[in-house]
Amino acid sequence: MAISRTAATVRTLAVPGATLHYRVEGTGPTLLLSQSGEGDADRTVDLVPHLTDAFTVVTYDRRGLSRSVLDDPATPVTMADHADDVVRLLAEVTHEPALMAGFSMGAAIGLRVAARHPGALDTLIAHEPVVPNLLPADGRAEHLAELAAIRAAYLDGGTAAAFPAIARHLGIDPAHDRTENSLTPQPLTPRRLANFGFFIGTEFPAVTTDDLRPAEITRAAAATGAARIVPATGKDTRPVLHTYRCALALAELLDTEPAIFPGGHNGNTAFPRGR
Repeated sequence: MAISRTAATVRTLAVPGATLHYRVEGTGPTLLLSQSGEGDADRTVDLVPHLTDAFTVVTYDRRGLSRSVLDDPATPVTMADHADDVVRLLAEVTHEPALMAGFSMGAAIGLRVAARHPGALDTLIAHEPVVPNLLPADGRAEHLAELAAIRAAYLDGGTAAAFPAIARHLGIDPAHDRTENSLTPQPLTPRRLANFGFFIGTEFPAVTTDDLRPAEITRAAAATGAARIVPATGKDTRPVLHTYRCALALAELLDTEPAIFPGGHNGNTAFPRGR
């Protein structure tokens, strides 16, 4: 079946400490896609066309990635910065509470938005969020140690040394993981490699030092006009992985069942048609 594709509007937005690059495409309620890892606005090129008939889709480069340039590259980036950026982007596009689908790092940002900015979101899909604080003490310590080991490998040997550790951490096996056919290639270009470096070198500390607590999420979820938070996992994600366990812990915290999506941790890019 042919997919209709509307022209995307490419914009920039000056925010404190950075200039954000973002795209708006489609018609309907506003849906912001917040990516995992090194993902920028191009990461969901195969997913967006399946959404634009029903939603006004916003995709963006997180500050420090690709075309979203930091005013001072040496300034640390925090999860609060990312959450504030999301709210500022949404304010440029809509006056209504928006929908948000966050994946991994993007899901962690979404939870920060829900807790920090009541009323900004109508619904948040939090797919396997990287939020160690959701786990009990032993699991949290394991998760933090794993992230620290990946960063240490990167600082010692660069992305080539970090990639195997990331794959183990997220249960990713590019040679054997199932995907849909005819996906747009996403090679390791210099820009993408630079994004990996920023993600591991700068954003890992943002995640590991973030002080968002489960109690803040439950308070936010119970507030009048609060965002509906939908924890989600990948059908193929191994249950021992920390991101999967974070999604289950979030579901338990909110007394709900997690939604299950096709694929594993990167199911949104591996199965953009949803089957």
